[in-house]
Amino acid sequence: MTSTAPQTRQGPEATDISGQPPGWQRRLRGFGYVPRPVTGLRERLDPPYTRPSERLWPVFGIPPTVVNPVLRASAWLGPLLVAAIAGVLRFWNLGRPHAVIFDETYYAKDAWALIKQGYEGQWPKHVGESKVPIDKAILSNPDAVPVPIDPGYVVHPPVGKWVIGFGEQLFGFTPFGWRFMLAVLGTVSVFLICRIGRRLFRSTFLGCVAGTLLAVDGLHFVMSRTALLDLVLMFFVVAAFGCLLADRDWARRRLAAALPEDPDGVLRPDDTIASTLRLGWRPWRIAAGVMLGLAAGTKWNALYVMAAFGLLTVVWDVAARRVAGSRRPYRTVLRKDLVPAFVATVPVAVVTYIATWAGWFASDKGYARTWAEGRRGLSPDQVKLPFLGEVDLPQFDMTWVPEALRSLWHYEAGVYSFHVNLTSFHTYESNPWSWLVLGRPVSYYYEDPRGGTGGCDLDPAEKCASEVLALGTPLLWWAACVALGYVLWRWLFRRDWRAGAILCAVAAGWVPWFFYQERTIFLFYAVVFVPFLCLAVAMMVGAILGPPGSDERRRAIGAVGAGVLVLLIIWNFIYFHPLYTGEPIPMDDWRDRMWLDTWV
Repeated sequence: MTSTAPQTRQGPEATDISGQPPGWQRRLRGFGYVPRPVTGLRERLDPPYTRPSERLWPVFGIPPTVVNPVLRASAWLGPLLVAAIAGVLRFWNLGRPHAVIFDETYYAKDAWALIKQGYEGQWPKHVGESKVPIDKAILSNPDAVPVPIDPGYVVHPPVGKWVIGFGEQLFGFTPFGWRFMLAVLGTVSVFLICRIGRRLFRSTFLGCVAGTLLAVDGLHFVMSRTALLDLVLMFFVVAAFGCLLADRDWARRRLAAALPEDPDGVLRPDDTIASTLRLGWRPWRIAAGVMLGLAAGTKWNALYVMAAFGLLTVVWDVAARRVAGSRRPYRTVLRKDLVPAFVATVPVAVVTYIATWAGWFASDKGYARTWAEGRRGLSPDQVKLPFLGEVDLPQFDMTWVPEALRSLWHYEAGVYSFHVNLTSFHTYESNPWSWLVLGRPVSYYYEDPRGGTGGCDLDPAEKCASEVLALGTPLLWWAACVALGYVLWRWLFRRDWRAGAILCAVAAGWVPWFFYQERTIFLFYAVVFVPFLCLAVAMMVGAILGPPGSDERRRAIGAVGAGVLVLLIIWNFIYFHPLYTGEPIPMDDWRDRMWLDTWV
């Protein structure tokens, strides 16, 4: 077992001329502040991974000679095992319910059109003269439903629909087909969180705890089995965070390799090296830019994540330069790192975003694709989208820009106007203030079959409930509320960069929605930051286990407490599992699971 607390090493605490800690530190100690432990410079730049206690191996009959190979293997086998369990859960009966649920009615059909013709079509409500609803016709015989040629007006970029469409290309225009890639991304995201948690906490165990929590989160589970865009967005956000985390380690190792060593082999800080060394090619940061571009190409709220992650990676560079010995780390980063960081993220993300519209560019039939061609010679004050009227974005002379890009700009301007003015009432809309406590989950699907029908095993006089409810595992989310408080305290009073990174990611996915509280928004948007809630809970689990050097009694109590918490969360997921899969259950059992009135 391990802990998130840094290991304390020998070294003096910062003091003033009287030998006492500075006054601000003494005052903050009343709130739990503890001065940063003094560690070796090499360990500060590139912390080692924690190793389980040597007393653990004889328990499992592992001889000392194979401990290191086992540790190396566990770094991958542990996350792979957790991801395999998550995959079995997500792929089991993936095609059930055999229905078009919630917004699958938009994205599954748009994805099919993208795969077939490169742009979204205008789907009719009914098929031909029969007046059969289009969704019912697709479920009964998808091959008999033609793809509409007329372009459709859509308000989200194409990446998420390309992802959904890839599954449809493999397995057909069926519920299993349009949900397949979401289940794949949901499974892979569990693996990524295991590895990210391992790198963040320097602990394979805590990384696997974070991945296990994500595997049994109800909201993540439901979104992994539903053809909506938000799970795709979450995947690329997690991938971008992982890339930036790898870049942080890469840059710090390069700084450590450049610093001088004294005759005893101890690494020493050096202002000249820390202030002048160019870190050069940083492939992980470029990969993060690509991931952020794909995220923005799925849904636009990724732009807030891009801004937050860009600031985060620059702050990490400042901290690395300071630790390496730079006396003016902010000036150094401004001169050496800021421009490369910007180029590796923002322009790369923009180019990636534009590239995701390749199907729209390749066709002349996409919605508004030839808008600019029909307005040659018009003045800037006449450039408005006729199908949406005036837009709020600035208009200026863009005649020097290729017509295809001008058409895209004006199309996106109209889409922006649509999004910020979307205020129509919806039964399941919710305020972001209520998300963490699961105030108003969204019901994607609900049927109440009588006994003997629809999988209901009761008498014909009784009814069952079959529902797919986008509800996070309650005990996990409520534990995450406490964990966020712990992480905030850890960041403010222990200056723990890991806590700051988790808070930054949660804030990037959650806080922007507070500026659009008049807009129609839903709790399932929170799936974007669910992985980081799991990291927060895993960090709290590490604290419960106890700091390094704890005696056996403290470790045992911590292990029991942490184990009970994780097992309760897993039980809670199992208890609500029927509500996540549409499994018919007796109506009384369904009512028992409605813990809050707002869940109905």
